[in-house]
Amino acid sequence: MAEDIDVDYLVVGAGAMGLAFTDTLVDESDATVLVVDRNDRPGGHWTAAYPFVRLHQPSAYYGVNSRRLGEDRIDETGVNAGYYELASGAEVGEYFDAVMHAHLLPTGRVRYLPRSEYLGDGRVRTSGGDTVRVRARRVVTSHTEIVVPSMRPPGYDVADGVDVVAPNLLPDVGASRDRYVVVGAGKTAMDSCLWLLRNGIGPERVTWVKPRESWVLDRATIQPGRQFASAVMRDTANQLTAVRDAESLPDLFDRLEAGGCLQRVDTSVDPTMYRCAILSQAELAELRRITDVVRMGRIRSVEPGRMTLDGGTRDVADSVLYIDCTADGLGGESPTAVFDGEQIALQTVRTCQPAFSAAVIAHVEATYPDDETRNAYCEPVPYPHVPTDWLRMMLPFNRNQLRWFSDPDMLAWVDRARLNALHHVTANVSMRARERIISMLTSQLPGVNDKLEELLASEG
Repeated sequence: MAEDIDVDYLVVGAGAMGLAFTDTLVDESDATVLVVDRNDRPGGHWTAAYPFVRLHQPSAYYGVNSRRLGEDRIDETGVNAGYYELASGAEVGEYFDAVMHAHLLPTGRVRYLPRSEYLGDGRVRTSGGDTVRVRARRVVTSHTEIVVPSMRPPGYDVADGVDVVAPNLLPDVGASRDRYVVVGAGKTAMDSCLWLLRNGIGPERVTWVKPRESWVLDRATIQPGRQFASAVMRDTANQLTAVRDAESLPDLFDRLEAGGCLQRVDTSVDPTMYRCAILSQAELAELRRITDVVRMGRIRSVEPGRMTLDGGTRDVADSVLYIDCTADGLGGESPTAVFDGEQIALQTVRTCQPAFSAAVIAHVEATYPDDETRNAYCEPVPYPHVPTDWLRMMLPFNRNQLRWFSDPDMLAWVDRARLNALHHVTANVSMRARERIISMLTSQLPGVNDKLEELLASEG
């Protein structure tokens, strides 16, 4: 008979959010935790990521609070030159493995069941096929599941004789092709285009099927370290000013682009997509070398010599390789209460920073006495899909910040959290300057939120 397990928390998933939550909870309480994961090693979607993937935010902001990722090194070469290092997928995988095996498990209060599945109602099917009953005070789940291209087949018909690969297989493709067709508009497609250019494929041999143009963030404005503090704060001020002065939604995005807060690969096309992707200016310049960009909607089918899209057909070379980058990544689930009785639904509570958000949720769980109070500190920030989600994300995040700033203990925790981007600014300035930063945000955010609501109301 399978054993029963008694723990305080059952965490479903050993991805970035599950591990960041567990790390902070174990560090700040005496809780016992069972982590259940379908994969054979920690890391969530990183276990299925393409081999040339890197973080698109600095390593300093990623992982778990208690363990540094990387060496806080500034890259000297490549498209990230001059900026803080971006961990590779392999480095992230090794890091999460160390978090589990060198930090969490040695506490004696964390148990880990890989290759196991949570069935609901406190039941877990283990790798051996047994069903384990888990009694836990809280069940912690990730509200949104990340899906990468290698985790599912293409969402369009592929005829016999046509080669379509996920980005994972791109480095293993043997013979060179006359043409490489990158399918998708998101960060995975951008990474695949950059990989091709970096590996000797001339831009004239690359076709980019791009159903939508995307707003992206500038990596220069998302950097730790004293030398970048002024640029980061200037970007924050530019965002607040753009919202305050905007006369309409189109005017807002014009102002955000003019202030360097948002950018796009093709400045002649209005973006209809926003997913928190981050690019350096050097990466932008490389992507702009690709001029054969197909804007005929989504691909419906591919066959020898031709692809069919929403807007018609397009002939292609016989010797062609399609790189499928069309997985949605983040799902479209609507936000829900983070704390709800026996359930904790991990969601972002800060824009574009899921790992930090999970750590915040764990700290609030360990520190505050009831779910009503906890939910007040952790209003969910929706995952973005379209440009107006930039506003929908900023609204709840601003409300969260105001609550954090009003609580000295919470402010102190947020201020020292390694995963918090603002920590890397305030840690490198004087106490007086830090107080000015907090005071500026506290005074301006209520008015900014009023304007955000006004702009969103005009959308309809």
